[in-house]
Amino acid sequence: MKNILKNIEGDRAMWAIVTIMAILSFMPVYSASTNLVYGTNVGTPFYYLFKHVVLLFLGFLIIYGVHKIPFRYFSGGSVIMLPLVIVLLIYTLAQGTTIGGSNASRWIQIPFIGVGFQTSTLAILVLMVYVSRYLARKKESVITFKKSIWQLWLPIAITLALILPANFSTTAIAFLMILMLAFIGGYPIKYLLAIVGLGVAFLAIFVITAKAFPGFLPNRVDTWISRVENFSNPSAEEGYQVEKAKIAIATGGLQGRGPGKSIQKNFLPQSSSDFIFAIIVEEYGLLGALLVMLMYFMLLFRIVIAAKKARSIFATLIIIGVGLPIIFQAMINMAVAVNLFPVTGQTLPLISSGGTSIWMTCFAIGIILSVTAEKEIDPDLENEDNPLNVLHEAIG
Repeated sequence: MKNILKNIEGDRAMWAIVTIMAILSFMPVYSASTNLVYGTNVGTPFYYLFKHVVLLFLGFLIIYGVHKIPFRYFSGGSVIMLPLVIVLLIYTLAQGTTIGGSNASRWIQIPFIGVGFQTSTLAILVLMVYVSRYLARKKESVITFKKSIWQLWLPIAITLALILPANFSTTAIAFLMILMLAFIGGYPIKYLLAIVGLGVAFLAIFVITAKAFPGFLPNRVDTWISRVENFSNPSAEEGYQVEKAKIAIATGGLQGRGPGKSIQKNFLPQSSSDFIFAIIVEEYGLLGALLVMLMYFMLLFRIVIAAKKARSIFATLIIIGVGLPIIFQAMINMAVAVNLFPVTGQTLPLISSGGTSIWMTCFAIGIILSVTAEKEIDPDLENEDNPLNVLHEAIG
């Protein structure tokens, strides 16, 4: 144990927070997985808990491996990975499968291990690093709209356009996070407004096209519209999921029903992933909900501290770019559970069951820890001639 702790670098507080969150997820996942057993007629709650623990263990191996990589290498790595994720997204649209009853083809199956891989999560992570790199390299120069369209926004547009047909919420969140990162990175506001206008126009054209040709993208646009209508229209019948989540939260009280004693887990679809927060509140009450929110607040605090202490522009931007989406996703998940936001299908990072979502969250945390681990080194991106940066210069 001493040797393991000795080899762990970076923000120790963040390591502790992430570890505690992972451990806290065990009981809710074990309890909520009874719905999976009933729905799929496969396995037992212990089987799904064991699978969750294995995925988390692999996730922590990812954190450990990634945090040992000098963070500067992720800059050039994003340039190499971007074409790859675009190919994966195209393949996913063409050959993707459905998991857990989802209507959207968002996954590809990883050979031999039988785990679904949601390619959009990897694509968003790569995009955030790519945007951080672009903004850092342009910090001391004048950004022109024409050049930034080709170098920055075209790759973003292609990637998000490939994610949009199957997952609107992920696309919208990614677009908002990219806009936020661009604003923090000093991208001209007048250009950002133009990008927002173009994004809205593209979305409108997409929706009109999908409605005009229903066979082109069956079910998805109608699903988005119905979710918004059910949320915003007081007279509309509430969705089954939200109704059951509200019942679970309402019956939780201050201390909850107790571990494993949730009733709504037997009726609430996606109770171990998208709506696990409702199960936590039902079983552990307001105190359990506050503990979960406190953990995310502490993680946000450490992300802000790490960004503030970073010694280069790229280091600051990459921490913000990969860190804040974790917190934002958690906020959306909890907001959906308490009916403050339309149903989006976003999981609760590090707590919900899942494969890719856990691994990509761990990858992002590993990148942040990689930055904090190099606090004794001057990580000046512009002056660092690592092989990936050299390759990027040759490419562009």
